[in-house]
Amino acid sequence: MLDAALPAITDIPEVAAGPSEFTLLGLPKPLVTGLSRQGIDSPFPIQRATIPDILAGSDVLGRGQTGSGKTLAFGLPMMARIAGSKARPGRPLAVVLVPTRELAMQVTDALEPLGRGLSLRMKTVVGGMSMGRQIEALRRGVEVVVATPGRLTDLIQQGECTLDEVQVTILDEADHMCDLGFFPVVSAILQQTPADSQRLLFSATLDGDVDKLVRRFLTDPVTHSMAPVASSVDTMEHHVLEVHRDDKFPVTAEIANREGRTIIFVRTQHGVDRLCKQLAQVGIKAGGLHGGKRQNQRTRILAEFKEGAINVLVCTDVAARGIHVDNISLVLHVDPPQDHKSYLHRGGRTARAGEKGTVMTLVLPNERRSTDAMTRRAGIKPFRLKATPGHPRLEEVAGARQPSGEPIPVWEPSAPAAKQRERRGFGGNGGGGRGPRRFRDRPAHGGEG
Repeated sequence: MLDAALPAITDIPEVAAGPSEFTLLGLPKPLVTGLSRQGIDSPFPIQRATIPDILAGSDVLGRGQTGSGKTLAFGLPMMARIAGSKARPGRPLAVVLVPTRELAMQVTDALEPLGRGLSLRMKTVVGGMSMGRQIEALRRGVEVVVATPGRLTDLIQQGECTLDEVQVTILDEADHMCDLGFFPVVSAILQQTPADSQRLLFSATLDGDVDKLVRRFLTDPVTHSMAPVASSVDTMEHHVLEVHRDDKFPVTAEIANREGRTIIFVRTQHGVDRLCKQLAQVGIKAGGLHGGKRQNQRTRILAEFKEGAINVLVCTDVAARGIHVDNISLVLHVDPPQDHKSYLHRGGRTARAGEKGTVMTLVLPNERRSTDAMTRRAGIKPFRLKATPGHPRLEEVAGARQPSGEPIPVWEPSAPAAKQRERRGFGGNGGGGRGPRRFRDRPAHGGEG
């Protein structure tokens, strides 16, 4: 019989799986296992390029587009290098400097679960969150501090943190830190780390103050560039919509009413609040994110955007830095960005990690010339459209839909259960306690500490 000629299943030799690509790059098994649990088995190009050099102890200068995988590119080898060492109280072994609170939390969220496999303790040190808890963690000892420059400086000046045992210092989004006016503060922090320690700098651009940091603090750095200085992602479509002033909000509302996650950028905090109210008046639920909101509000708004409670997020530039949310399919500039760097960073919220995305910019007649110059410097050639409400191309390109026109309450994130109990009179101090300090969007002279 034919069946008898077939070998038994047990007779078929098994093909042994080869080592993971991350193993071949030299990462320790606990990190590779942790990545595999998250479904990450293949490194991105910037990770493949930089990890071996960082593991070898070289200073590294990395330039890559936002969404290219930089966090794991520097985080994995950094954790591998300090694994097995324990930090003394107040003396971290590695410091990751980032420009904003949101980015600090994103970096911690990405690295902390992986670091547990190496018994590494990690703490986010940023303004707008409890300094007491940060001090308490530092006093117990943490190997990795992820910090904004202002808050880290405060803790150093109070004697709660000392950088003389730091083995690896990382500057993430160095260009944006410099744009926010952090160059002197970052320089002062780097001066307090050992001169022979390893320093890694990752940035979308390497000009101006970033170049000064490189020449002053990095020793014979190995440079890896994943893209030209002015470059947009290949999977990203760009559209410039020329609109008249009276048509600007109706066009915005139709695009905001689309299916899928959308981020809308405006220039000011007041503009964020105003647009959220206008959208609510025509039946569109949108959350607003800016530096004038308390940190717990910002955290909840981001969480509910990620979870799908809202599909529209209205932001200022400073607040949006560090928003790494999957499946953002469209970015809309209601107010055109001020320069090509901001355009590329804003647009980088979509088309992440090889996904497709669309970037649209609304342009009034008096903004056309400056917008044309900006897109040329950004290295993009956008599709152009004279847009009016109800234009069929808006539906075709963005999935725009006519809103219901029925007003709804302005959306606010739901309060945690404990806060809700306090408001109902089941605890707390009756609301009389002093709230946390508010941090404003302050480009060019302070940013977020």
